[in-house]
Amino acid sequence: MGTFAVMIGVGHPGGGDLVPVSATVDTGAAHSMMPESLLRQLSMTPREQAGYALADGQVVEYGYGMARFGIDGREWPCPVIFGPDDEYLLGATTLEIFRLTVDPSGQRLLPVEYHARPI
Repeated sequence: MGTFAVMIGVGHPGGGDLVPVSATVDTGAAHSMMPESLLRQLSMTPREQAGYALADGQVVEYGYGMARFGIDGREWPCPVIFGPDDEYLLGATTLEIFRLTVDPSGQRLLPVEYHARPI
């Protein structure tokens, strides 16, 4: 599947303004990753350090915490990795929290349709 970018907002989980960023949609990444420098500018600090395996097999350690994400006028707290300055990734967990799926041919995010079943 090809990658594409979407505009999202990132902010402190406790509130305040969201900073608009262009993030690459990466369904192969469990969690979203934003630059550590951006998250620290938003007065955020990692809750813990965690190891992550990269596509080339290398294991690296990054900070892990929570951020507030905004997509299409909706906001939710989501896990975030405190990454390098050039990494703006929107991962699978964030997409699931927002109930979004990926349309790779249209290069867009679409709402997941859930239908209630009678009990």
